[in-house]
Amino acid sequence: MKLQFKQQGYQSDATQAVVDCFAGQTKGHRKEITERTELLVHEIFANKKFDLNDKELIKNVQALQKEQGLNTSKQLETLDGTPNFSIEMETGTGKTYVYTKTMFELNKKYGWSKFIIMVPSVAIREGVHKSLEITADHFQDLYGKKIRFSIYNTQNKSNIVNIEVLIMNYQAFNAKKKDKEIRGESARKIYQKLDALQSERPIDIISRARPILIIDEPQRFGKSESLFKEFNPLCVLRYSATHKKDKKYSGSPYFCESSFWASKPKFAAKA
Repeated sequence: MKLQFKQQGYQSDATQAVVDCFAGQTKGHRKEITERTELLVHEIFANKKFDLNDKELIKNVQALQKEQGLNTSKQLETLDGTPNFSIEMETGTGKTYVYTKTMFELNKKYGWSKFIIMVPSVAIREGVHKSLEITADHFQDLYGKKIRFSIYNTQNKSNIVNIEVLIMNYQAFNAKKKDKEIRGESARKIYQKLDALQSERPIDIISRARPILIIDEPQRFGKSESLFKEFNPLCVLRYSATHKKDKKYSGSPYFCESSFWASKPKFAAKA
C-alpha cells in the first residue's frame, strides 16, 4: 500500500521562507577533482558558493521579517563565518518533512545538492532515515526525482565521495582531541586517513563538497557545535521547537540571526 501525504500550507510556507533567504543566488554547481590516475579522474560535485554577500543575505531576511510585521535583524549573524538560520517548529508539525521538502526546493531553485542532516542520537538518525524512505515516492511525484540518502559509514567510499544527503549522529565526529590528534579506541575514523579513500580523511572529502548542514534539535548538541566548522558548510539550517538563544557554547555564541516559526495554523518569521 502506497502512503499518501497531504501538503500543509504552513509547511510550504516554512520551506519557502528558507528558499527566499537566498533570493538572487544563481543556479549551478561546481566540480572538484579528488583523485587523478592514468586512466580515471574522480570528481566530486560540490555546492556552488554564494553569489550573495552578507548585506544581500540580510536584506532578504529583513524582507521576510517585514512581510510578517516583525522587528528586523540589523546584521547577518554567522558562526565561524557561516550563515546560520533557525527554523522554529512546534512539536508534531512535521519538521523532518519540512527540511526534506526544503532540500528539494533548494536543489530546484539553486542547484544545491549536498546536504548533511545532523541529529543528536542514533534513534533519531534511524527515524530520519525511515522518514526519507517512506516519503521518497511522495517527493518523486512532486519533483520528478528521488534524492540519494544514506547513513554515514566510513567503510563505504561512495557513501562519502558521492554524498547527496548524509545522515549523521553527532557521536560520529565529536571525539576529536584538543590537540587535533586522534588516539586510542575512541578515535573516530572521520578524522583518520583511510586506505579506501586514497589516504584521505573522510572529513576533508566531505568538507570540499560545501554541504548545507541541517541540524535537527540543535539545542541538544552542546559543545559539539564547535566542530560544525569542520564540515565547511555553505550554511547551517537549525530546526527545533525549543531553540536556545543568547547562550554561549565553547566560547562561541549560538547565533540565531533569523527564526522562522512554523506552527498550526499560522506561520511567521521572527528575528
